[in-house]
Amino acid sequence: MPDLVATCIWPISAELVLALDRRFGEPVDAYVNGSQVWLRDDGPGGQALEWRLHPVAGFRRPPSTPTYELFAAVALALAGDGEPPAAPAALWDGLEAFSAYGESLEPVPLAAAATTALGMAPETAGLVDHQAIALRWEAAGGRISIVSALLEQLASPPA
Repeated sequence: MPDLVATCIWPISAELVLALDRRFGEPVDAYVNGSQVWLRDDGPGGQALEWRLHPVAGFRRPPSTPTYELFAAVALALAGDGEPPAAPAALWDGLEAFSAYGESLEPVPLAAAATTALGMAPETAGLVDHQAIALRWEAAGGRISIVSALLEQLASPPA
């Protein structure tokens, strides 16, 4: 029986990057695989949520921008009508919000709390098997889209 986790998904857009920057500021962590992460107490009842901007399949960081400066450089350029180091869609597929520390959450209250925190409703919410997606991503050497895998599971929930 898979361990199912409540999650919300937003597709990438300039508006999403700007909302993240305006509401949350710079990520608390960034990874060489392209992920950008915020940990915030935005969940139902103040539960901690992990907000993860997932990289595109086969992510490649623009050589002119260090890992920990990538999100800020893109957001700053978008906010000032500048030229970002790369278009958001060339870097990230979308945003996922889920319980940061494994607390049990239901999708509907999670989506409501996440909408309030971000100021944008998710495209979808539901239950996913993170472990199955992680195994697929690792087996593919990062050449699959985590957001696409999440959306596939949400369209066809695990048995």
